[in-house]
Amino acid sequence: MRLRLLIALLVLPAATAVLAAPAGLTVTVKGAKGEPVADAVISLVPLDGASIPPPAAAGEIAQQDQEFTSYVTVVQAGARVVFPNRDTVQHHVYSLSKAKKFELPLYKPGQAESFVFDVAGLVSLGCNIHEWMAAYLVVVPTPYFAKTGAEGTASVAAPGGRYRLELWHPRLAASVTAEFTLAAGEAARREFTLTLKADKRPRRGGPAKSGGYR
Repeated sequence: MRLRLLIALLVLPAATAVLAAPAGLTVTVKGAKGEPVADAVISLVPLDGASIPPPAAAGEIAQQDQEFTSYVTVVQAGARVVFPNRDTVQHHVYSLSKAKKFELPLYKPGQAESFVFDVAGLVSLGCNIHEWMAAYLVVVPTPYFAKTGAEGTASVAAPGGRYRLELWHPRLAASVTAEFTLAAGEAARREFTLTLKADKRPRRGGPAKSGGYR
């Protein structure tokens, strides 16, 4: 009897660890011709009432070489995002988006202002001095998110449970959504083929002038 009890006590922690093991989701995103799609944002929104932990880290969108780095940034709602000017010229960073309106006029090299983005949604960024500079900040209501790289894949770790997957891309007409369940310890995979709009970003202008503008 004591031997059985000892075995049960040894097995229980291992079984509990398996049940609590996080699940993993790997998403592959391709274009209509099978090409890998970078900068696609994948987020998993819990549907079973699970508590959402607060943002674990701040985000950053720098200005360097008269460009935003990077083109697409993802943060959890409530995160602070820093906008360091690592350039040698001034910028005028702004957003007129519903999720967050702000501006940093005549933003000098070396400055690093920040804002808290507490409303989920899409924030489009521009520069009033360099019209070709454009970027997107995607604010999601969940800590479970990732962005595809050049190979078109992204991996997200999350506890087992029911989720709504949301997929967004700058050249996608509307976000793609799908509901599914992740089992604890599962390594799930999903693949999406997107029909993307043409890339209509403005062409970059010439080098900056000595006055600090373009």
